[in-house]
Amino acid sequence: MRSSRWFLGLLTVVIVGGFLAWQAPRWAGQPALDEAAAQPRPIAVRGELAADEKATIELFERSKASVVYISTTARVLDLFVTNNHVVMNAAGARVRLNDGRDYSATLVGASPVHDLAVLRITVAHRRPPPLPIGTSADLKVGQKAFAIGNPFGLDWSLTTGIVSALDRALPDEDGKGVLEHMIQTDAAINPGNSGGPLLDSSGRLIGINSAIFSPSGAYAGIGFAVPVDTVNRVVPQLIAQGKYVRPVLGIEIDEQLNQLITQQAGLKGVVILKVSPESPAAAAGLRGAKLGPDGRIIPGDIITAVDGKPVDGVSRLLSRLDEHRVGDTVKLTVRRNGKDVEIPITLNAGA
Repeated sequence: MRSSRWFLGLLTVVIVGGFLAWQAPRWAGQPALDEAAAQPRPIAVRGELAADEKATIELFERSKASVVYISTTARVLDLFVTNNHVVMNAAGARVRLNDGRDYSATLVGASPVHDLAVLRITVAHRRPPPLPIGTSADLKVGQKAFAIGNPFGLDWSLTTGIVSALDRALPDEDGKGVLEHMIQTDAAINPGNSGGPLLDSSGRLIGINSAIFSPSGAYAGIGFAVPVDTVNRVVPQLIAQGKYVRPVLGIEIDEQLNQLITQQAGLKGVVILKVSPESPAAAAGLRGAKLGPDGRIIPGDIITAVDGKPVDGVSRLLSRLDEHRVGDTVKLTVRRNGKDVEIPITLNAGA
């Protein structure tokens, strides 16, 4: 407390001292300055705003009405996309529009593996305009990024930065899974930004702000957003079915066993432990692992790539499959008996 008081006292002296020096000292017995010297200083005229400043202001003015303030209670016909972790434990949620109108919201659907959720409110008139949708597949590191949200409850705040990295992976909210293909940005993202839009310089949605990486829990220059290509693929299913149905191969896999077996084999990939009967994997002739006479697991097929994209573990395989829809045909690269084999397989709907 002593050092804190000293700092405040010093700050006061510096400020008052500076003010007195500028205004000229006036002690007891000295005459007041003339009236002209006591007037406010004239305002300096500034020139036009810079082109990038005008563009940023226009982007915010054009986009802010499409961003809402979501509050949840207890644990917790327009649709709003937000993060699953914002609403996953909520008993209820409310949505406040930019013009101050407030509505009770219902949860339409959620996908924890993508950290996405859809809320519904009923707005009779003056509905908020939807944000234009961009793409995330062609994003470049270094291009500008703009985040709008409600950090620490400070509603409709704009922060700017760049796309810092692409295709990042980070643990999900409960630490049991991995969020793949995340956009990394240095636009300030803090608690309260979750579910808000990440925009490109044209004001198009390129991501849904999701998480920060910070030991203190506050902005540290590293934020993450769910890419809009994922949003555009997952949200229609959430609206239509209330859940996301993952495309699957029809195989049994396990992360811990996979790490053990691939390390022993000196390979990177996903070991097929078992092939489900009457599954796409069975129809394609994929082979599962076997138990040897000595009790050791003898690997069957090991998936090393999907459509030519490397697979180095279970989470990466699921992510590669998640880039497709149920009914799509993909080409698996499989390590079988020491040789690489390419096998086409049609994806089925997961449970």
